[in-house]
Amino acid sequence: MSVFDTLLSPPVLFFILGAFAALVRSDLAVPEQIAKGMSIYLMAAIGLKGGVQVSAVGASSEMFSAAALGIVLSFTLPLIAFALLTKIGKVDRLNAGAVAAHYGSVSIVTYVTASQVLTGEGLAPAGYMVGVLALMETPAILTGLILAKGGLKQDKSAPGSNLWHEVLFNGSVLLLIGGFIIGLIIGEDRYVGIAPVFTAGFSGILCIFLLDMGLIAVRRLRESKSMRPILAGIAIVVPLINGTIALFAANALGLDVGTVTAFAMLAASASYIAVPAAMRMALPQADPGLYLSMSLAVSFPFNILVSIPLFTWAALQLAA
Repeated sequence: MSVFDTLLSPPVLFFILGAFAALVRSDLAVPEQIAKGMSIYLMAAIGLKGGVQVSAVGASSEMFSAAALGIVLSFTLPLIAFALLTKIGKVDRLNAGAVAAHYGSVSIVTYVTASQVLTGEGLAPAGYMVGVLALMETPAILTGLILAKGGLKQDKSAPGSNLWHEVLFNGSVLLLIGGFIIGLIIGEDRYVGIAPVFTAGFSGILCIFLLDMGLIAVRRLRESKSMRPILAGIAIVVPLINGTIALFAANALGLDVGTVTAFAMLAASASYIAVPAAMRMALPQADPGLYLSMSLAVSFPFNILVSIPLFTWAALQLAA
């Protein structure tokens, strides 16, 4: 798969359209309530389909090994971003810890896009990767708070109980896990009745959702006052390093090409939903303009346009 092949994927083309519309300052916009509705649909669909796939093949040692790898990666990958931000980017410890948390957690939309592209190429990831995705959301937040020094201290405006509730019961994670469990329970036979909604409509809704993400990413970058060229460079380098580490680790487990690529994309992705919400509560002093611009405005487009074909090609080379 080449970059050109990925650019011809309908979801990616819609993302490019949204980015272009924002660049030329078009008034194109997706209403917020519709965007939220699409987000709920996508999380439910990806969780549900993953659960159904696992129910068809059953649990395996491969699945548990992948889950363990995902947790280890989520705990440790923020260390790379933190080191680059403090040593090269000259970012203070508090903000570096807040940003680093984003680069160990995951972007669900990046994964969904990668999964859709891979499936279209006949390289669908294993269904259990939805569970791995959910497991990788939280550990990086803990690492980021520890790195930020003092991030674990209580804040009067953000009690610890509220923080942990936000981390452990984040809406997107809860919907993913809940959908996954429902898929496990109903199995393939009962899924048939609702498949037209969650399968047939998935690609189309993803296209409109990515149109909105393209608009948001470029507008966020244009409005940011915290972004410097060196930080934009780090927001590109970190996904490449994280993804490469995950690529080799997943390949060492003997996973198939699609699943190895999906693992690389999870590690390369940067959260811009769950982690920002947690950082707002735990580290209110941190600059949201910095961590949102890096994760959403730089890393997200880079991963959609470059990392997906790059890591797919690399996984194919390793398999060969």
